[in-house]
Amino acid sequence: MTSIDVRDLTKEHGGRRAVDRLTFGVRPGRVTGFLGPNGAGKSTTFRLVLGLDRPTAGSATIGGLAYPRLSEPLRRVGALLDARAAHGSRTARDHLLALAASNRIPARRADAVLEETGLAAVAHRRVRTYSLGMRQRLGIAAALLGDPEVVLLDEPANGLDPEGIVWIRTLLRRLAAEGRTVLVSSHLMGETAAFADHLLILGRGRLLADTPVREFIHARVRPQVRVRTTDPAALGDLLARNGHDASRDEEGTWTVRHARVDDLGRMMAAAGVPVLELAVQEPGLEEAYLDLTAAETEFTAQHQET
Repeated sequence: MTSIDVRDLTKEHGGRRAVDRLTFGVRPGRVTGFLGPNGAGKSTTFRLVLGLDRPTAGSATIGGLAYPRLSEPLRRVGALLDARAAHGSRTARDHLLALAASNRIPARRADAVLEETGLAAVAHRRVRTYSLGMRQRLGIAAALLGDPEVVLLDEPANGLDPEGIVWIRTLLRRLAAEGRTVLVSSHLMGETAAFADHLLILGRGRLLADTPVREFIHARVRPQVRVRTTDPAALGDLLARNGHDASRDEEGTWTVRHARVDDLGRMMAAAGVPVLELAVQEPGLEEAYLDLTAAETEFTAQHQET
């Protein structure tokens, strides 16, 4: 199968580096999540990989070739960048048939991807009547039209309802299981954690992380233990005496950092402090991502004092 390879990729706009010497590879057989704050350079990188912009320096290749050198590119690479790309006056089927004809793709593929994306029943409706979620599905159908080895999707879950989000997650996992190269940008951390095997994270145009999802989370955020008892004050004294880093919320539940459930259970049992709840709070991708990118966010809201 085909890989995406980016080497020292740089793009300058008006003296500002939108992409700054990026080097990474996107490999077949896994879903790679592409993350970063607004303005980090994700969309610019997608455009450079797809030949829609020319780099200031460096290269981006797909199977060893720059995208403009690919013959019948829709058979090699499928991409969704903008769900509004389809002309509103065309029907969904006509839009896909036009794309198919331009790359010598059999017309039957248009019907196949309409079925796969759940649009078969509305294939003859004009695109301007579609909701945002339906346009997203059409964009994904177009990306899959040539049965490509490489799939790049920019915010594919945007506008989808809960059923659609489950569907896109399943689709991405299937594409990777078939050995395809899948690169997906998203702002939905929970969803990215659910579908991605690997992460590329950008900040101000630079590569901040290139790592498996689980390794990234556990390297940056430690598990915490949630504890509830009928005697929160006694538990607080016990935790303080034993040097635990802990905090208590308004409902009396304690969160203990850098601790093990087994150790806390034995300690509470020995002290006679009753246990109502004792559970590990696993760290999530959102916490790890925010920890990494806190200093790389270009657009942040000012803290409002109350």
